Amino acid sequence: MTVPSGRRERKKAATRQKISDTALRLFLERGYDTVGIRDVAAEADVAVTTLFSHFASKEALVFERDEDFEQRLTQAVTGRAPHEPLIPALRREIRSLVRHCTADSAAPIWRMIDESPALRKYEESMRLRHAESLATAIAADPGLSPTTTASRTIARFVIDAHSLAREAADPDAALDEIFRMIEAAWEVTGPSGPA
Repeated sequence: MTVPSGRRERKKAATRQKISDTALRLFLERGYDTVGIRDVAAEADVAVTTLFSHFASKEALVFERDEDFEQRLTQAVTGRAPHEPLIPALRREIRSLVRHCTADSAAPIWRMIDESPALRKYEESMRLRHAESLATAIAADPGLSPTTTASRTIARFVIDAHSLAREAADPDAALDEIFRMIEAAWEVTGPSGPA
């Protein structure tokens, strides 16, 4: 996540973080379904309109790192060194993201998400959006030149790798196994594969 440079940007970022932290604490203490937007706003000492200027929905409060996650994935494509292969760059970023999500402190949050149909639905729509952003970044890379279908397929595989590894008993082993399959798929469809 980029660090805001100006005073106003820092203040906005601090308010956003305060709202998010308050919401998560309330959700975990009282249960996601029993806490309303007004409860979060009151506890965070902000107006409901201020809350909605930072978060589009109640579900977005739980996934406050959504934009950061998406940016990190696209940056893994666009910011890699010249001639660095795509799949290892994506594997490295997904491994880092999975480690964050599998930390002991994240377990109650994922349990809450798994128990809430609204949060599961939101997470699924988020994953599809992330896959589309990643596919766009892959397709736009002039050094790769994959088809639209190949870009979208690899992007979905990578997004699914995150979810599957996060849920696995041994996330690192799961990522190794999944990325061997992604690498094989990329070799067949990528720039070095058949036309």
